[in-house]
Amino acid sequence: MTRERLYLFDTTLRDGQQTHGVDFRTADKQRLAAALDGLGIDYVEGGWPGANPTDSEFFAQAPALGHATLTAFGMTKRAGRSAENDDVLAAVTNAGTPAVCLVGKTHDFHVTTALGVSLEENLANIRESVAHLTALGREALFDAEHFFDGYKANPGYALQCLAAARDAGARWVVLCDTNGGTLPAEIGAITRAVIAAGIPGDRLGIHTHNDTENAVAGALAAVDAGARQVQGTLNGLGERCGNANLTSLIPTLLLKEPYASRFETGVTREGLGRLRAASRLLDEILNRVPNRHAPYVGASAFAHKAGLHASAILKDPTTYEHVAPEVVGNERIIPMSNQAGQSNLRRRLAEAGIAVEKGDPALARILEEVKAREEAGFAYDSARASFELLARATLGRLPRFFDVERYRVVIERRRNASGEMVTLSEAVVVVHVEGEKVMSVSDSLDPATHEDQGPVNALSAALTKDLGRYQAYLEDMRLVDFKVRIINSGTEAITRVLLDSEDGRGQRWSTVGVSANIVDASFQAVADAVLWKLIRDGAPKAGE
Repeated sequence: MTRERLYLFDTTLRDGQQTHGVDFRTADKQRLAAALDGLGIDYVEGGWPGANPTDSEFFAQAPALGHATLTAFGMTKRAGRSAENDDVLAAVTNAGTPAVCLVGKTHDFHVTTALGVSLEENLANIRESVAHLTALGREALFDAEHFFDGYKANPGYALQCLAAARDAGARWVVLCDTNGGTLPAEIGAITRAVIAAGIPGDRLGIHTHNDTENAVAGALAAVDAGARQVQGTLNGLGERCGNANLTSLIPTLLLKEPYASRFETGVTREGLGRLRAASRLLDEILNRVPNRHAPYVGASAFAHKAGLHASAILKDPTTYEHVAPEVVGNERIIPMSNQAGQSNLRRRLAEAGIAVEKGDPALARILEEVKAREEAGFAYDSARASFELLARATLGRLPRFFDVERYRVVIERRRNASGEMVTLSEAVVVVHVEGEKVMSVSDSLDPATHEDQGPVNALSAALTKDLGRYQAYLEDMRLVDFKVRIINSGTEAITRVLLDSEDGRGQRWSTVGVSANIVDASFQAVADAVLWKLIRDGAPKAGE
């Protein structure tokens, strides 16, 4: 059976940039555009030329995309001037992109109140703007802003706006749930009504926002009703509560019925395998911690903590997984915790490259050690690297590289050279490496920004500053996330520190430390991070 073509339109670089706290640089946009193109996205909306320097620079240095159509965004011409003489529209067309998406009002209330023009003037603005684009040989898309609210208030006028764009030559007319308040069933019903009114589904798109946590469901409802273009953003980025999340939509459309057998998209199975990497790239650019519980691409999306689940997973992964993790570039995780059984343990040890025979008494010792330490506050389901070190130590297979004799951290509040009050942390770490006693000192100032990065960074910098022949293994290591939790309250409060580290090869690992002293807990996690890195990178043991 011939499958229908479904088109994917990404607006991360435009609508996603409207997210509170997000500010892309031109280089960021170029990297993301290349990643989206690599997935097989059909349209990449780069921004609004002329609206800000970054967007203008991006289009001036437009990346060469192999699959995706680079698209500029703008608005329909203003009343009282021609499309040819509208400077805002000119900035968009001058970007030279093969496709242009123009937003226009379709809700009569917004036309008369926000724009302050007559309903007929607005129709003329839509018609003339789209006709101007097609006369220039551009592929025209019309974003019907506030369409669903407009349709509910005045369906006749909302449909007239769509017809004006269609008749002027728009390739796509996109229904926008701009306020994000329309529920999926209603989106489906209105989309069907639009098609019945003469806008064919193969020229109809859907653009949903996530203000009711229904953006993905709303987009699917529109596809079910006949829309054949889907708009969204990576990781659901977007204004207010975000847009439809393409990292959830894409695998659903490619892997789930009835969509998988009914539609084809520009995203191949090979491209789908790069989905998690694209999601992580966006988080890296934004300096955000990835959402562990994100569907398909999250670190916990295929994590199986309960012993019963892990036992079944070992026999057949489909028992507790709706898709194979590697299809979306993810991986299966069998974390360790006090709920774990030997099935979890054997699988986790095998993943760490630690061979233990079934029935080996060491398995029981490791489980007892894990459970005892979690009673004391440790959390190994979130710290796989620390679990691996604990297992190696219990088995007598933990290599020695160096020994920490002592450390000290001093935190000082003082005025800097400019007379401003600043906080500065200084750490001293004394270690024994290859028979030599070494003392290293480091402060917490970022060398680039001269801002304080706190005592944990100072400790990490001091520990990894001078470790002899091991130094080369640690040069690309950096701390990327730091979480603190108080286990209990009162004068006997225990602090748990979870630390995420990363290196230049893309390895990311988590370690844990527990102590009544937050600095001591932090140092445990830092020391584990360093030790795990040396083991994984094959550093020679002490004496070798």
